[in-house]
Amino acid sequence: MMVQNQKNRFIGQRALVVGLARSGVAAAQLLHQIGAVVTVNDSKSREELGSMVDELDSLPVVRRYGCPAMECLKDQDILVLSPGIPDTADFVVQAKQQGIRVIAEIELAYEVSRGDLVAVTGTNGKTTTVTLLNQMFTDAGRCSHAVGNIGYPYSAAVLHEGEHDTYVCECSSFQMETVDGFHPRAAALLNITEDHLNRHGTMEEYTRLKMRIFEKQTQEDYAVFNADDPGLEGLKEKVRSQVLLFSRKHEVVQGAFLCEGKVIFRKDGKDTDIIRAEEIYIPGPHNLENAMAAVCIAMVSGLSAESVAQTLRTFQGVEHRIEFTRELDGIRYYNDSKGTNVDSTLCAVHTMNRPSVIILGGSDKHADFTPLAKAMVASPYIQSAVLIGVTGPQIEKSLLEAGFDSIIKAVSMQDAVEKARAQAKQGWNVLLSPACASFDMFHDYEERGRVFKSIVHAL
Repeated sequence: MMVQNQKNRFIGQRALVVGLARSGVAAAQLLHQIGAVVTVNDSKSREELGSMVDELDSLPVVRRYGCPAMECLKDQDILVLSPGIPDTADFVVQAKQQGIRVIAEIELAYEVSRGDLVAVTGTNGKTTTVTLLNQMFTDAGRCSHAVGNIGYPYSAAVLHEGEHDTYVCECSSFQMETVDGFHPRAAALLNITEDHLNRHGTMEEYTRLKMRIFEKQTQEDYAVFNADDPGLEGLKEKVRSQVLLFSRKHEVVQGAFLCEGKVIFRKDGKDTDIIRAEEIYIPGPHNLENAMAAVCIAMVSGLSAESVAQTLRTFQGVEHRIEFTRELDGIRYYNDSKGTNVDSTLCAVHTMNRPSVIILGGSDKHADFTPLAKAMVASPYIQSAVLIGVTGPQIEKSLLEAGFDSIIKAVSMQDAVEKARAQAKQGWNVLLSPACASFDMFHDYEERGRVFKSIVHAL
């Protein structure tokens, strides 16, 4: 991959960073380090931002807290956006009209970095695949960083970059709105199902943004697709790079597939045995797909089959993704707070292998809960549902229409856990997998998961 390292282009540039969560703070630090004249802005006051911006207090940056971004555009050359800000925001449109370059934080980090970049996107499975792939690189002796939408800003890692670092970047559709030269040497699109339509409007636009991960690739690069996902039909023909497929259901010409219980990697006519599927530590068919996507990128990145297999045997998954929390009175509690959409929760439902009570509901992303309701009716294991949050009534309607009527309503996470516990019997599971975002009751899915675990451990 071409070494980007365009630090010099930022020297003396006037850069405005809008949105001071983790990625915004890291972007401001990186811009200062490479010689830009930095202004930071957030609509929240300094008091409201609290410790989040403490690291900026010692930097010679212009601070514009508690005011609209529109008031900060004058004389700026570059606008760096937080992923939470859509590119349709009025001040972003105005910035473009003024000739200000608008970029994502991951674009900034990419341009400054000298390291090797691979990337993963998709509706579900991104965090697990990125974390697994990062562990594969680390176990193989590389200095690797899991960055991006996973919660560790790409810019924060680049601040302390070594000469031969590898970055495994989780890319959301939000971040893809404002990339420009972003060019991963290998990138995977895991799946596409309905999500974030409250921001992107249509599935066509959501898909277009996901496909931007391959936009700058050449024939020397690799694009990895899930051959079993109908949402990806016809997309592999739209890339210029070499296509690798992964499939649980059939052989592929190039990529990873399951054959007689073994994961095989095939490239240029040569088959390499990786691991027996039963040896992969993380459970569920969705995690087998995540593992095969990671195998594709790892193998074209020069890792050995032996090293890749060893990581697959030992990798225990990520926090908040069907995470075993505790067993009490014969009831197992699982935290799947990262189940923020219907398809993600479907994966959790299909992973349950004991009678289960599921906690559902959160903030509204304009989702259709019908597929989930039908899956719960068909499942031999989902016995009851406890509903919380803004979407509780919508989910209840879908469940009743599908014929699922074992429904309990709760007013808080504490109430939901207690009611789920009362409903469950010895040998059952209690599963938090909301199928919704968390913003009606929590700052993010991580806080929601931590609160759930705290409540469960206090039982």
